[in-house]
Amino acid sequence: MLFVAVIVDVLIPPEFSVFPLLVAAPVLAAPVYSLPGTIATGVVTELLGMAMGYTKGNVALTEYFVRFATIAVLTVLAALLNRAMARDRRQLKDTREVAEAVQRAVLPIPPARVGPLDVASRYRAAAREAAIGGDLYAIRPTPDGVRMMIADVRGKGLGAVRIVNRLLGVFYEAAAHIPDLTDAVDLLEELMQRIDAEEAGPESFATAVLIDVPNDGSALYIVNLGHPAPLLVHRGRASPLEPSAPSLPLGLGDLGRPRVPVDRYALPPDATLVLFTDGLVEARDRHGTFYDPVPFLSRPLPTAPGVILDALIADLTRYTEGHLEDDAALMAVARLPDAPNDAHKARSHTCGVAQQCQAR
Repeated sequence: MLFVAVIVDVLIPPEFSVFPLLVAAPVLAAPVYSLPGTIATGVVTELLGMAMGYTKGNVALTEYFVRFATIAVLTVLAALLNRAMARDRRQLKDTREVAEAVQRAVLPIPPARVGPLDVASRYRAAAREAAIGGDLYAIRPTPDGVRMMIADVRGKGLGAVRIVNRLLGVFYEAAAHIPDLTDAVDLLEELMQRIDAEEAGPESFATAVLIDVPNDGSALYIVNLGHPAPLLVHRGRASPLEPSAPSLPLGLGDLGRPRVPVDRYALPPDATLVLFTDGLVEARDRHGTFYDPVPFLSRPLPTAPGVILDALIADLTRYTEGHLEDDAALMAVARLPDAPNDAHKARSHTCGVAQQCQAR
C-alpha cells in the first residue's frame, strides 16, 4: 500500500492528493502483521505523509497537523484492532485444541490390528468452526470375529458428544454380549428412543453402518441405516456396498421400520474396505460440486488402510482447497495375511439362527 501510494504520488499532478490512500496502510496492516509491525507501518506512513506533503510544496501548516493527527489516530486504532484480532485467534486456537482433546478422549484411535483385520482411522475437522462434531467410528473384537460401526449423529457440540458417548457404550456392550447384528441394532435404536424421550429439543437421530467380520476375515455382514455406503477397494476399482433395502437412521424407527436386512459381501485378501461419514461426500470444490471418492479410489493403490486414508484425505484437501463444511470421520480395514480359516463357524454365529443373511 505504501509503495503504491508513493508511485501514484510521483505520477499524478500536484493538485491531487494520495493522502486518503496512504492513511489506509495501518488499518490494512492490522490483520496481517504483528503489533510491532502494525505500529511500524503507522510510523512509516506518518513519515511518508509528511515527506510527500513537503515535496509537493502545496500543503499548509494546518494540513500538516491534520495529516499527522489522522495517521496517529488510525495507527492507534489499528494497534487496538490488531490486539483484538490476536486475542480472538488465540481463543479460537484454544477452543479448537480443547475440542480436539475432547474428541480424542471420546473417540480414541483404534489399534492397528483388531482380530483378523488391519485397521486405520482418520478424523478431519471442519475448517469453519471449532465445535465438536457427532461423527464416530468404533471397532471391537467379538467372540466370533470383529464388529465395527461408523455413524453420524445429528447436530454438534456437547449434546452430540453425549449421544456419541452413549452410542459407543452400547455398541461396545453389544459387541461383547450380543452376537446377532440386528439385535445390536435394536439395542442402539432403543437408546436413541430413550434419548429423544429424555430431551425436549429437536428429535435426535444418527445414520450408521454396522459390520460384522468373522474370525477368518473372509466376509462382511453389513447393516446400513441411512448412511453413505462403504466402498470396497479391490484391484483398482472402488465399489459401493449398497444395502439390499433402505433402512431409517437410528432414532427414527418409531416411524415404521421392519427388521433391518443384513447384507453379506466377500472381503478378498487384497481388498480394503473404506467407511466414512457424509462430511467426505458433501465436501465441495470452489464451484459447489460435491466430492466423489470413487474415481480417486478406482486406481492402483496400496492395500494398507492407513496409506489409502492418507491419500484420500490429501485428495480431498486438494479438491476443497482445505475448506471442509462438515467434519469427516474415516475408517479402513483390510484382511491380515495370517487370519485364521474358520469361515463356517463364524458365519453361523454372525447371522444368528433367526436371521437370513442377504448374500451379495
